[in-house]
Amino acid sequence: MVKEENRALAQNRKAHHDYFIEQTVESGIVLQGTEIKSIRKGKVSIQDAFARIENGEAYLYNMHISQYEQGNRYNHEPLRTRKLLMHQKEIKKLGAESNKPGYALVPLKVYLKNGFAKVLIGLGRGKKEFDKRETLKKQSAEREIQKAFRANQKM
Repeated sequence: MVKEENRALAQNRKAHHDYFIEQTVESGIVLQGTEIKSIRKGKVSIQDAFARIENGEAYLYNMHISQYEQGNRYNHEPLRTRKLLMHQKEIKKLGAESNKPGYALVPLKVYLKNGFAKVLIGLGRGKKEFDKRETLKKQSAEREIQKAFRANQKM
């Protein structure tokens, strides 16, 4: 059996649309037994998730991990608050940055690394509506250039 390490189990694609990601930090998650089994099956969603620094500790909110089918009475709560495992220096730095107006801690990706579930947390600065439109214009222009380049290559 071939192990797929660092394969993204869940991605927050909307985060790059709504935020300028200025910095990223990899962190572990404190999980219960049935939660890691569900994550390994890919039954995880971080679309509405966000992170906060409270009392010197980092927590992840609204991350949905579906209940494990064979979990019976030992199953977990799908939307419970989960503690993030980071160094104290990283927590203090992110806490200071995220308290500035317009900044937020956004989970970007959930993946497995050496058998452990990891979350890529990004420090994001909120985009305004005109920023979002500008990003879409740049992306469509890039696509047009690539399309024209491929058409010229075929000739």
